[in-house]
Amino acid sequence: MIKDMSRNALNLLLGLILVGFVSINHASAADGKAIFKQNCAVCHALTDQKITGPGLKGIGDRAPKEGDWLFNWIKNNEKLIKSGDAYANKIYKENGNTAMTVFEGVLSDDDIKAVEAYILNPPVEQKVAVTGGNVNPNEPTEEKGVNPLYIILAVIVILGILTGILRGVRLSLQRVTRQKEGQPEVETKSFFEEGKTWLGDHRRFVAVCLIVLSCIGMKSCWNSLFRVGVYYDWQTGKGYHPEQPIKFSHKIHAGDNAIACQYCHNSVEKSRHAGIPTVNVCMNCHKGIKEGATTGTKEIAKIYAAAGFNSDKLVYDGPQNPIQWIKVHNLPDHVYFNHSQHVVVGKIDCAQCHGNVKEMTTVEQKSPLTMKWCIECHRKTEVAMAGNPYYDRLHEALKEKYKKEHLNTFTVAQMGGIECAKCHY
Repeated sequence: MIKDMSRNALNLLLGLILVGFVSINHASAADGKAIFKQNCAVCHALTDQKITGPGLKGIGDRAPKEGDWLFNWIKNNEKLIKSGDAYANKIYKENGNTAMTVFEGVLSDDDIKAVEAYILNPPVEQKVAVTGGNVNPNEPTEEKGVNPLYIILAVIVILGILTGILRGVRLSLQRVTRQKEGQPEVETKSFFEEGKTWLGDHRRFVAVCLIVLSCIGMKSCWNSLFRVGVYYDWQTGKGYHPEQPIKFSHKIHAGDNAIACQYCHNSVEKSRHAGIPTVNVCMNCHKGIKEGATTGTKEIAKIYAAAGFNSDKLVYDGPQNPIQWIKVHNLPDHVYFNHSQHVVVGKIDCAQCHGNVKEMTTVEQKSPLTMKWCIECHRKTEVAMAGNPYYDRLHEALKEKYKKEHLNTFTVAQMGGIECAKCHY
């Protein structure tokens, strides 16, 4: 019996080890997917299609099996080529003597192993049914309500029908009453003649109604002009989410695929402007990725049209047409705002002003961006002075200035961040 218990315990232990190994391997592949998309997908596809580099389909069968060749190639392909490796030199010559990026020192060994596991055993992804719009399959579908205009029109039609029915009943009762009383029949006026007579007898009431309706109509037109076709707070712009010429989903790119904001908005750390990415930035990935997760080839075809790219021949042989993106976050011309100062020096996360863009299918203005909103942020946000030589002397001066309050950390407002000239020309 003791022997059976020992055997069962050993089997249980081996089972747990096997489950742990499978779980670790699965997690590694999941991590490898994110690392692959951030570092490798620009040049390589998991199919047999060549982008900048060769397609990786079947690489496990083509690459040498001995010496963990694929790991060494990813880590430092230049070193492997210089060592005289036959297959490494073959790949090098087939690709125009162009070496791949050296990831030694950029990615850890564990990261490279995760990428290797992902390349050799990419998970099978279920395709989402393609729709005409930019639909996110992970979000619950919203039930569309009835348009209020249709309700108003239906009420008007019903009231018109009831008015006609009641008028007919009234005329019939009048006719029967006159017949019983022996009175002669009176010529019946038409509906429009009766309406004209009623309006003439109630001129003041009609005039007041017309004035009220005119005011309501003008107010509705005023609001519609400010809304520009979408529903948002026209005073602050909060909630503004215009339809873009290409249905670009930040949730898929920045959220699901974990593409860094700075990859597309590459001037955000160097300039006052975040910058709108050129179509060439889109083509870095979409030269090989021809089908979207939710829109199929429809929206990506617009990128190709803008770049003048022939997706069949993989050449740029057509006319280029700039994409007319619609700006979502707008500040008045007399307001100065520097992205690099906030992102690099202030270490402010993009989401603090723009909201959680990684969850947005269509980008929307989440913050009011009013002067009050900015001042409140400056009053409560502490300046990250530690480790920044620029602030060393200023930090000492501020500690002297506020020594009675015994402060060691300071907000943007305390160092002059709410002075008029800081933000206005």
